Amino acid sequence: MKTIGLLGGMSWESSLEYYRIINETVKTRLGGLHSAKSLMFSFDFEEIEALQSQGDWQEATRLMVEAARQLERGGADFVIICTNTMHKMANEVEVSIGIPLLHIADATAAAVKAQGLQRVGLLGTNFTMTEEFYRGRLQQVHGLDVLVPGEAGRQVVHDVIYGELCLGVTKEDSRAQYRGIMADLAEQGAEGIIFGCTEIGLLVTQEDSPVPVFDTTRIHAETAVAYALRDE
Repeated sequence: MKTIGLLGGMSWESSLEYYRIINETVKTRLGGLHSAKSLMFSFDFEEIEALQSQGDWQEATRLMVEAARQLERGGADFVIICTNTMHKMANEVEVSIGIPLLHIADATAAAVKAQGLQRVGLLGTNFTMTEEFYRGRLQQVHGLDVLVPGEAGRQVVHDVIYGELCLGVTKEDSRAQYRGIMADLAEQGAEGIIFGCTEIGLLVTQEDSPVPVFDTTRIHAETAVAYALRDE
């Protein structure tokens, strides 16, 4: 079994889900008392969010690269970034280490295409929904047609993530707003909805969407396990 290196703490609520899903999946695959071999570097998210808000992606990249190198030095065989937004610097992290990085958008695109879908709605932070590092990768590398909410909807999705979900708060009115946004995307032709933020699955599930959903936290965690156990 390979040792999984997790860049976490962004937020710790979703990192907790990564750890749970990874270990439950290993136990399901191997049985008995098996659990995953893993290392986690957990950031203080207050510091990371401040850099995001300031647009200081250079410093954020420096911190991510150093953390990934620490995981490599600690014995990780590969790395996953336990957040969608911070894949903004995934390329810089990948070229700075000597071990593989499993990209969350690649894993998600594979899951979408495995269901034969082509046109998907994308929910996430404003960074994830609008910038090329994520939306563009889905479109240009994987050939998916990606829809995002309008400006007002994007702001609702973004504000709920940072103002509620990253603080461990879930509200029924926010769930209702997300349901409405997903329904609108489906009406526009989305065949599935990508939960492109690792906290979204804490608020809404498949039951809240009229089309299939793709929870990036679960997809990424299960992909990491499959890679860790590939030669078992």
